[in-house]
Amino acid sequence: MSSRPAPLIPPRLRALLVRVPFLVPLVRFVRKSSSKDRTLLIALVLAALLVGVLDTQVSAPWFSPSLLIPLTLIGGLQLRLRGFATLLCAVVVSLVYMGVVRGFVQVGPGLLISMAFTGMLAWTMARTRGKLGVGGLRGDAMLLELRDRLKRQSELPALPKDWGGKVVLKQAGGSSFGGDFVVSMREGRKMEVAVVDVSGKGVDAGTRALMLSGTFGGLLGSVSDFLPACNAYLHRQRESEGFVTAVHLRLDLTTGEYVITSAGHPPVVRFDSGTGTWRVATAKGVVLGVVPDLHCEADRGVLRRGDALMLYTDGLIEQPGRDIDAGLDRLLGEAERLVPSGFSSGARQLVNSMSSGHNDDCALVLIWRP
Repeated sequence: MSSRPAPLIPPRLRALLVRVPFLVPLVRFVRKSSSKDRTLLIALVLAALLVGVLDTQVSAPWFSPSLLIPLTLIGGLQLRLRGFATLLCAVVVSLVYMGVVRGFVQVGPGLLISMAFTGMLAWTMARTRGKLGVGGLRGDAMLLELRDRLKRQSELPALPKDWGGKVVLKQAGGSSFGGDFVVSMREGRKMEVAVVDVSGKGVDAGTRALMLSGTFGGLLGSVSDFLPACNAYLHRQRESEGFVTAVHLRLDLTTGEYVITSAGHPPVVRFDSGTGTWRVATAKGVVLGVVPDLHCEADRGVLRRGDALMLYTDGLIEQPGRDIDAGLDRLLGEAERLVPSGFSSGARQLVNSMSSGHNDDCALVLIWRP
C-alpha cells in the first residue's frame, strides 16, 4: 500500500498561517497552484518580506527598499494574476514595516511613487499574459515565431538556373508585421505566386495578414481558381476583414507561359526585352470579399529571354495628395533604371526610392528570365 506524499506545508504550520489575514490568500493559492507557481510565489513573497526585515535590522544601504522593484517585475512576468496580487500584498507589508520602523520620511516619497508605477506596470503585464494563457516572455516568443514563419513563407521557392526572382517587403513604421504579404509555391516546372494587400498598415493590419497568409498559402496550388476560392472564403466570414486585394501569377518555367489574374489590385507590369519598354497588364477584377461570385479578366503571355514581370502593392505607387496614375508612371520611370543595373540588385533600391516620403506597407515581387 503506497504512502501519501508529505504535504508541502505541515498541518500545524498551515493552521498558524491561516490566522494571519494577509497570509490567507497565500495559503489558498499554494494549495491550488502548480508546483512551479507555488515555489516561485513562496520564494518571491519570502524575499519581499526578508528585504523589509534586513533593511531595518541589518543594513539599509545593502538591503535597500529598491530591491522590491525587480521582485515585483519578476512577479509580473512569471506569476498568474492571483499569485501576483499576493506578492503585491507582501511588498506593501514590507514597505509599511520599513516605514513604521525607520519612519516613512526615510523610505521616501520617490521610492513609493516608483513602486506604485512598477506595480501598475507589472499588473498590466500579468493581466495580459493571463488573457493569452502563456507564461513569462512566451507571448513575445510566439510573435517572433509567427514573424519568422511569415518571412519564410514570403520567400520564393528555388528557381531553375535560367530564371531569377526577388521579393522585397517593407512594412510601415519599421514594424515586423504589416498588411502586405506574399505566398508562393512550386511544383515541378509550375510556379504560382500571389501578392496580397490587406486594408490598413503596420501592426493594425498585421493580425489579419497573419491569418490570411496561412489560408491563402493553403489554397495556392490546391485549387484551379485561386482568387475565386479566396473570395469565397472571405465572403463566408462573419466578421469583415476589410478590403483585401490580390494578384495571382501562374507561370510555366519550361515555356515561359504565364496567366495573371487580379482582384482590385494595382496592375502588373511586364518588361519586354524586344522593345526595351515596360507595359501594363490588362488583368482586372473586383476586390476580394465584396461579391459572392468573383469573375476575373486574365492576362496571358509568354516571358522570353530578357523579359521580366513586376508584381507589387499600392503602397509602392500611392502618395498622399497625388493621383495613383501619376505613381504608376513614376514606377515605370524608376523601373527603367533596373534594366542596366540588373533586376536582382536594383529591386531593393526601387522600393526605397518609391516609398520615400510616405509611410505605408510595400511589397514587390520581380521575376525575370535572364
